[in-house]
Amino acid sequence: MKDALFQPIQLGSLTLANRIVMPPMTRSRATQPGNIANEMMAEYYAQRASAGLIIAEGTQISPMGQGYAWTPGIYTQEQIAGWKKVTDAVHQKGGKIFAQLWHVGRVTHPDNIGGEQPISSSALKAENVKVFIDNGTDEPGFVDVVEPREMTKDDIKMVVEQYRQAALNAIEAGFDGIELHAANGYLVNQFIDSEANNRTDEYGGSIENRLRFLGEVVEAMVDAIGADRVGVRLAPFTSLNGTVDATPVETYTAAAALLNLYKIVYLHIAEVDWDDAPETPKTFKTAVREAYQGVLIWAGRYNSERGEEAVAEGTADMIGFGRPFVANPDLPARIQNGYPLAAHDPNTLFGGAEKGLTDYPEYTA
Repeated sequence: MKDALFQPIQLGSLTLANRIVMPPMTRSRATQPGNIANEMMAEYYAQRASAGLIIAEGTQISPMGQGYAWTPGIYTQEQIAGWKKVTDAVHQKGGKIFAQLWHVGRVTHPDNIGGEQPISSSALKAENVKVFIDNGTDEPGFVDVVEPREMTKDDIKMVVEQYRQAALNAIEAGFDGIELHAANGYLVNQFIDSEANNRTDEYGGSIENRLRFLGEVVEAMVDAIGADRVGVRLAPFTSLNGTVDATPVETYTAAAALLNLYKIVYLHIAEVDWDDAPETPKTFKTAVREAYQGVLIWAGRYNSERGEEAVAEGTADMIGFGRPFVANPDLPARIQNGYPLAAHDPNTLFGGAEKGLTDYPEYTA
């Protein structure tokens, strides 16, 4: 069974060494001012280059796309140059790395976006959602989000263009491809999920209309860099950051079928991963597998046994292991050899410096 995770796999033109994915995880270590990726981040990702695929942390496509303090961007030349250090370091270790392109929409605070009012599919505030700002200390300062304004048609056109440009910037920065962050309650998700979208135009109402923005963004990025370098992340059953869909099985099966039409290189589905969360229905996993013919990645609460089983039975092609990668830079070797996993320090996940980022050692017997 264990061998299932260690078979090579073709991802577009890339041959990946194994089926283990390091999924995107916000770490809030970008250099200030300018939200620039740096040498410390390059070392962190290079340490984890034995993953079949690294998907780098969420990276805002514009100043308005930023939800949290100290997260990296990919819309200035300085940011592109910063990310080039990261991709070079990963490639020198033989790894493959995609950028995750991120616009948070309403999940932000004016302090993170130059005093502006956030934008979203609709003027609906995300209830009971906090983000963190730079409050002048090294500790993240948590604040409530505010009510966004509804995006106009011109806003939508502008943001689609920002995604297209960000995809081009990612390739210039040396990334092997990009992942559109359409999950976890951020902007694209705010269009998809019925309870976050009360628009009455062609971007709201029916499932087809709520998926329109997703389709326009994907089409723009595929046109810019090619379908074999574009992946998408969805989170069908999550209520993270206040987005809920009334009929998630129907909505997200339709999303998988839509993405199949664009021939994107992978579909990455984040399962609900809090401790007592319900399992994703097997029938839904089967429906997604039938609707989408590319490489399918599942992530969320997977241990090595569950991951091996999912790949061996064909539900998934690759498995994302998020939190285990924080404290186990050599995670594939630990899984393959049955070595124990180290636990991460939750106090050093966001902000700070090397401590809790690059100082976790590889396993020594």
